[in-house]
Amino acid sequence: MAISRDEVLHVARLARLELSEAEVERFGEQLSAILEAVSKVQELDLSGVAPTSHPHDVVNVWREDAPRPSLSLDDAFANAPDRDGDLFKVPPA
Repeated sequence: MAISRDEVLHVARLARLELSEAEVERFGEQLSAILEAVSKVQELDLSGVAPTSHPHDVVNVWREDAPRPSLSLDDAFANAPDRDGDLFKVPPA
């Protein structure tokens, strides 16, 4: 499936790209090759294949979200250069 020069320029305009004439020709060939490769999927009989979003089963492998003690304020501010009550004090920008 060949892509026309106008289609390449249209895609470039949508992507806000300025292309030289050599780039238009090169990208036209590359985009045509991509479209040809993708079009081969249409030749497959996929009537018995369920739609998927991922080829493997994806499961949540995170640990349980259980509350636990966090740092005390003194530990959190231990390496801070300066402190103003419960806030980090930083020099003005």
